[in-house]
Amino acid sequence: MNQQTDNKNREIEITVDELPLHCPTPEMQLWNTHPRVFLPIEKTGEALCPYCGTHYTLKGGPLAGHH
Repeated sequence: MNQQTDNKNREIEITVDELPLHCPTPEMQLWNTHPRVFLPIEKTGEALCPYCGTHYTLKGGPLAGHH
């Protein structure tokens, strides 16, 4: 996620280096964001933001051995 995105991009893939995951992300434009919420993605490999509906997927899938 190197470039700034508008919040209309509802499918975002992140890497392990970007954990812990929170929405909005630093790349999103700040003028139309919601309160920051941390999203548990490690166990399932995907998360849905309850505020804006953005669907996040973890590149490589769930983390092995994560509880």
